[in-house]
Amino acid sequence: MSLPGLDLDKLRGRLGDGPLRAELVEGGRSNLTYVVTDGTDKWVVRRPPLGHVLPTAHDMVREYRVITALKDTAVPVPGTVFLCEDTEVLGAPFYVMEFMAGVPYRSRTEVAGLGPERTRGIAMSLVDTLADLHAVDYETVGLADFGRPAGYLERQLRRWGKQLDASRSRDLEGIDRLHDRLAARIPTSADATIVHGDYRLDNTLVLNDKINAVLDWEMSTLGDPLADVGLMVAYATRDAPDDSVIANVSSAPGYPGVDEVIARYAERSGRDVSALDWYIAFSFFKLAVITEGIYFRFSQGKTVGKGFEMVGSLTEPVVAQGNATLKEN
Repeated sequence: MSLPGLDLDKLRGRLGDGPLRAELVEGGRSNLTYVVTDGTDKWVVRRPPLGHVLPTAHDMVREYRVITALKDTAVPVPGTVFLCEDTEVLGAPFYVMEFMAGVPYRSRTEVAGLGPERTRGIAMSLVDTLADLHAVDYETVGLADFGRPAGYLERQLRRWGKQLDASRSRDLEGIDRLHDRLAARIPTSADATIVHGDYRLDNTLVLNDKINAVLDWEMSTLGDPLADVGLMVAYATRDAPDDSVIANVSSAPGYPGVDEVIARYAERSGRDVSALDWYIAFSFFKLAVITEGIYFRFSQGKTVGKGFEMVGSLTEPVVAQGNATLKEN
């Protein structure tokens, strides 16, 4: 049986010759992910959302390229099988990767049964894996042209400012002040690394209390590594109700505090994290924009599902956290 966006008949022969079955992986907010099996082997197919017309195969090529490049590094990623840029097959470019075992922990209730010690170990594995990613020599793995590191922070702030303008439907206390304060004190970036762009626990698969695979590379590029660290910390600092669409795993008993997370990254990476407040504050701005975008789509009736009705109440507290984090000069 085929699913929307996935024609199994057209995949037959590319993924074995027998009958194929598939299921959609729930929880994705952008690109679509399916698990496909012939009864013996399993694969993962990833493609753009339905109705999303790409002028090029840029997104899929980008994800496929970075995952393939990281195969022989310390960063755990699925093995890639093939990339298909022929839109006649599934209606959009797509790629296939190996199925990886593991759990994408998203809520505190999911990890509560593990106990504080195991929860702490998983969090530290998340930090260590990020340090491993930032240690990869992107030129050696063939990604020298994967991004434009110069001006990365300026472009990021500009991009998310435009995203905010596209989602404005109400007054949000403090958000313009936060944007202006960030713009006035953009730090000098460290040496560029591969940046994941959305690094958080539920974008990984955990197996035996370790990160077994890092997923969702659609926002990856070359840029300032502290942007990943700031976002990881912001995700770990933001709280949300258990029935919200917002992840809240970091509030589980045993999850290490912000200072411990930062110290662990600094130790593992050897990087200067003295300016990290700006990156954390920027990440709160980014999360506020994302949250407001979800609220905007929900208010227009374009998003349905459990938990979305309370998203609108989460934006201003995140903005307040950003302003509180950004120290006065």
